[in-house]
Amino acid sequence: MKFNQLVQKPENLLLAMAFIMPLIFSVWMVLLNNFVIEKANFTGVEIGILQSLREVPGFLAFTAIYVLLFIKEQRLAILSLAVTAIGVAATGYFPSVYGLYITTMIMSVGFHYFETVNQSLTLQWVDKDKTAHFMGQLLSIKAAASLLAFSTIWLLMEQFAWSYQATYALFGGIGLIFTIFIGLSFTHFKPKTEQSKKLILKKRYWLFYALTFFGGARRQIFVVFAGFLMVEKFGYSVADISTLFLINYIFNWFFAAKIGKFIGKFGERFVLKFEYIGLILLFCAYAVVSNEYIAAALYVIDHLLFAFAIAIKTYFQKIASPEDIASTAGVSFSINHIAAVVIPALLGMVWIINSAWVFYIGATFAACSFILALLIPYSPAIGVELRSHELKEKVNI
Repeated sequence: MKFNQLVQKPENLLLAMAFIMPLIFSVWMVLLNNFVIEKANFTGVEIGILQSLREVPGFLAFTAIYVLLFIKEQRLAILSLAVTAIGVAATGYFPSVYGLYITTMIMSVGFHYFETVNQSLTLQWVDKDKTAHFMGQLLSIKAAASLLAFSTIWLLMEQFAWSYQATYALFGGIGLIFTIFIGLSFTHFKPKTEQSKKLILKKRYWLFYALTFFGGARRQIFVVFAGFLMVEKFGYSVADISTLFLINYIFNWFFAAKIGKFIGKFGERFVLKFEYIGLILLFCAYAVVSNEYIAAALYVIDHLLFAFAIAIKTYFQKIASPEDIASTAGVSFSINHIAAVVIPALLGMVWIINSAWVFYIGATFAACSFILALLIPYSPAIGVELRSHELKEKVNI
C-alpha cells in the first residue's frame, strides 16, 4: 500500500500514535527509580510525592473537554504526544527534586491528555463490530514498542555505558520527531459526529462508571502491591522484575489481538464475567502463595487479564450517544484515577499489618465487578444499557 493511502486512514494514525507513546513512556518508567536515587538522592518521601503528582493530571483528565473548546481532538492528541516527548527528553537535564517534579508533571499532563483523547478517537473512528479486535491490535503494538524500548535501553546503557541524560534525550527526541512527522503527514479526519463540549455525567452510563472505578482500583493493587510482593517476600532482583516485564509484554504482543477477537465473538458480558472470576482466584492466590515461581506465573496471568478490560470500553461504545464519547472519555479517566489517588496510601497501611489482606480486598473489588458484569446485557445498545432493559424488550415483543 502506498504511503499516500496509509495516511488517509484514521486507524493507521491510531496505530502510529499507539507505537510512539509506549516507546517514550517506557523509557521514563523503567529508568525512573534508579535515576532519582542515583542522581537526585530521592528517599521514599520524594518518590511518593512524585508518584502522587504524576497521578494528578489523570484525576483531572475530565478537563480535556474544556481544552477541546479551542482545539480539535486529533490536534490535541498530537500536541499531547509531543508534550510527553518533551517531558521525557528534559528529565535527564534536571536531576534535582524540584526539577524532577516539574518534568514529571509536564510528561504526565501530555500522557494523560493523550490517553483520554486517544480513547475517544478510537471509539469514534472505529466501527463497533471491529473495535474489540482493533483495541487488541493497539495493545500488541504498544507491547512491541515497549519491548523495543527495554531492549534498546539495555544495549545503550549496559553495553555502551550511555548516561541517563543521553538516553532520556534520545528517546524523547525520537518521539518528538516521529510525532511531528505524523502530525504533518496524516490527513485531518473529520469527526463522524460533532462532540459535546461540556462535561457530561448521565444516569444511564452509571454501570460503565462503576466498572471503570473498580477496574482502576484493581489495577492499582497490581501496579503497586503485586510487584512489591515479588521483591519483599521472594527477594526478586531488578533483573528478575525486568524479566517479568519482558514476559508480560511478549504475551501481550502475541495474545492481545486474539483477546480482542475473543471479545468480539463472545460479547462483553461473558468476557468480563470470565475476567472477574479469574481475578478473584488470582487475588486469593496472591494472598497465600509461598512459591516464587507460582507467584511469577500469577503476575504474568494478572497482567494478561488487563487486555480483557477492552470489553468495558466496547460496552460503552455500544451504549453511548455518539456525541457523548469525547466528554465521557475524560470523565471515565478521572473516575479510573480516583482509585490511583486513594488506594496506594490506604492499602499501604493495611500492608504493614498483614499483606494478605490487601489481596483479599482486591478479590472483593473483583467480586463487586463480577456482580456488576451480571447487569450487562448480551447485546448492549443505546436504550439497552442493562440486562433488565433487554429482558423488558423481550417481554414487550
